[in-house]
Amino acid sequence: QVQLVESGGGLVQPGGSLRLSCVASARTFSTYTVDWFRQAPGKDREFLAAINWSEGSTYYGELAKGRFTISRDTTKNTVYLQMNKLKPEDTGVYYCATEESPGSFGSWGQGTQVTVSE
Repeated sequence: QVQLVESGGGLVQPGGSLRLSCVASARTFSTYTVDWFRQAPGKDREFLAAINWSEGSTYYGELAKGRFTISRDTTKNTVYLQMNKLKPEDTGVYYCATEESPGSFGSWGQGTQVTVSE
């Protein structure tokens, strides 16, 4: 099973940017799709974006369109989420996960906290 580690979260002011990383260890992402989700306090986990590891094709949820960009570096076995123009409502824990078939998630990372505040 793929082991995932997220990093890059932190405290940022409104309007700022962060780049999150999701590194796979033990195995590569292989042919999986890799997804980013976030969970805000008191809310359910929400889908943000996904990337097909082998093809590089991307898909965005409504929350991420226009401000977030998902990408991958196959040489580093890493998926990124570039987040721009951050808002206080973007605060939450951000997770990456492997999607082994549509809607079926295998591995999850431990999450990285993003806080958007003055």
